[in-house]
This record gives sequence, structure tokens and C-alpha cells, in this order.
Amino acid sequence: MSGESVIVTPGRRLGLAEEYEAGSGTYVRNGLIYASILGTKIIQPTADTTAEETSDKTSDTPAKPLVFVERKNAKFAIPAIGSEVLCKVVRMNPRAASVAIMMVGSVPCQEDFLGTVRVQDIRATEKDSVQMINSFRPGDIVRAEVISLGDQRSYYLATTKNEHGVVFAQSTAGNTMIPISWEEMQDPKTRDIEKRKCAKVF
Repeated sequence: MSGESVIVTPGRRLGLAEEYEAGSGTYVRNGLIYASILGTKIIQPTADTTAEETSDKTSDTPAKPLVFVERKNAKFAIPAIGSEVLCKVVRMNPRAASVAIMMVGSVPCQEDFLGTVRVQDIRATEKDSVQMINSFRPGDIVRAEVISLGDQRSYYLATTKNEHGVVFAQSTAGNTMIPISWEEMQDPKTRDIEKRKCAKVF
């Protein structure tokens, strides 16, 4: 059986630690395995693992499939005006969020490009009432559109469309949240609700 592969972003849940061995490009938290880098998720079935990978396991413990993330550099994506991108919020101030662009469409970038989402480019309506702290937080994964090339390698991005906004976020407790409206996400464990500008769930 061949390994399973799919493109994943940092913080994406890959599986349960009790079902898989965590390999390179991953980390384990609270019994769950997450991606730590952007790349391709690969599940290597037990039958394909090497003797060295399984030699330290006791004979009465079944070997678990290995899950890891491999960084792919074969394709090189460059953002352009109108491109839909996936980015990670790295820092914020009341006027703008600085992001690292990781994917253009479905193609990973070979290196992160810098981008900025200004407070006036977050929503299409009621722009005067938008607050950055209620829209994004550092670490959030955001889907956005490139609206300007900006200066040097920095791009201006917008999340004014319904399908753009936060697609992945962790709560202050460190749990993956789920959107419950276009402006709120909830921690399913603590039930705490946090403000976000959420992308429309398809």
C-alpha cells in the first residue's frame, strides 16, 4: 500500500498520537499530532517502514504508521494581484497585521513572502468599526486576496470577500477552534468564544 500525501499548513492536525508515530515536520500536543512546517503530509504504512524505524519497539506492540511533513521545493509560487493566498499572521498592531504568505492558490511558496492586511481591508462594510484585535491573532492561518504589490517583497492583502478570513486558529488554551459565525470562533473543549474575521465555510 502506498503512502497517503496531502499539502498541509503549520498547525494543521495530522492525526492521533496513539494511531501514528510522529515524524519530521510535526509536533505532538495533548495526544494529537500537528504539522510544524508547510509541506506535504505523508503517511508511511507499517509495511513500508524500515527495520531501523521499528527495531526499538517491543514484539507485543504493533508498529504504527509513520506520519511526517516533507517540504517540497519543486514548485515555486509567486503572488500576483488577484491571487488567492494562504498566510500566517506573525505580528499585529491596531492598524495592520503582518503575515507570511505560504501558499498561492494550491501551490506552496518555496519561501515565505511578506504581506500586510490593513484594518481598512479586512471587511467590505462598516470599515470604521473594524478592530484588528477582533479580526486576527498571531498564529492564525488566513485566506486572503492580493490587492497590491506594495513595495519590494511586501504585498497588500484583503479579506473583504466572504470566502476570505481566518481558516485555522487556536484558542488561548491552545485548542483548535471552529467557526460559529462570520465573526466568532469557539473552543470546543472550553466552550470559550473568541472574535475573528472568519472565512466562509464551504
